[in-house]
Amino acid sequence: MGMSAWKRAGVSLTAVAVVAGVAGCQDGDESGSGKKKAAEAPKSQVQTQGEITEVIQAAYRKTSEAKSAKVRMTMSMPVGAGGGGEGTVELTGVQGWDPAVMDVTMKGSALSAGDPDAPSQVRMVLVDNAMYMDMGAKQAAEMDGKRWMKLDFKAAAEIAGSEAMKKQMTGSLENMNQDPAQQLALLLDSPNLKHIGPEKVDGAPAQHYKGTLTFEEMADANKSLEVLSEKERKELVANVKKAGVKGYDTELWVNEDNFPVKMVIGIKTPQGTVDMTAHYSDYGAKATVQAPPAKDTFDLFTMLKELESAGADGGTGPGSGS
Repeated sequence: MGMSAWKRAGVSLTAVAVVAGVAGCQDGDESGSGKKKAAEAPKSQVQTQGEITEVIQAAYRKTSEAKSAKVRMTMSMPVGAGGGGEGTVELTGVQGWDPAVMDVTMKGSALSAGDPDAPSQVRMVLVDNAMYMDMGAKQAAEMDGKRWMKLDFKAAAEIAGSEAMKKQMTGSLENMNQDPAQQLALLLDSPNLKHIGPEKVDGAPAQHYKGTLTFEEMADANKSLEVLSEKERKELVANVKKAGVKGYDTELWVNEDNFPVKMVIGIKTPQGTVDMTAHYSDYGAKATVQAPPAKDTFDLFTMLKELESAGADGGTGPGSGS
């Protein structure tokens, strides 16, 4: 694998992490204070706004307490100039929140980015505010046996350059793995939250809900933005709007035990819509995640800085082969 290919892969993965952070950087706070159980809400008819709120609050409360679940997620995004085509990523594994951890296997067309030498699947571990990706035996052979690429989100924030982006990213690292409880909290802030009706998810009964938010509404509901000054907040909002992010659509299915079993999030961009569909099960499943041994790990941003100082392709260190 040539270094240029892995550099492109690293940049792409950084972009995905930033998108995930923007989509998932909300704070639930007291949003789950409802007292009535979701199971007590009517199941055979469209629910009132009060009943909807009680259901989502109950789901938020139970999800927050569970702190982990098994997850099966598919993410599709437009690729190429003008959104010509679509790339997909599939993730399966376990994730936890409070603290944020994840251990999943990722595969799909977006992973290869058109590179025939890219691995067909990658194991991805999130722990201690850093993402580790197992790039496979071939990559290890080109990196002195180091097969795990480390993506440090704080380092990504530094590279982003904007002070507002740095504060927003470093203040929201706990939400990088699409914590479903925080997604529920954000959905509660949707001014047009609706109950669609009963449906089955993976063969089991559930209730379907839907809400939308503009980026401005998401920012207003986002407690993590409180660390920013008014000037920095305006800068962040302006940068996201400049990038063309128009809004967020969220669909949710809650089962009879008050747990979200399916969630669909759509992020509108000029190139098309980024869709993330997640199925959750086994709430409370053990999510013990450990970082790979340091001897098997190389840091993406450290490596890129070394390449830059050595004239990019002129280095002779690990990974400098073609």
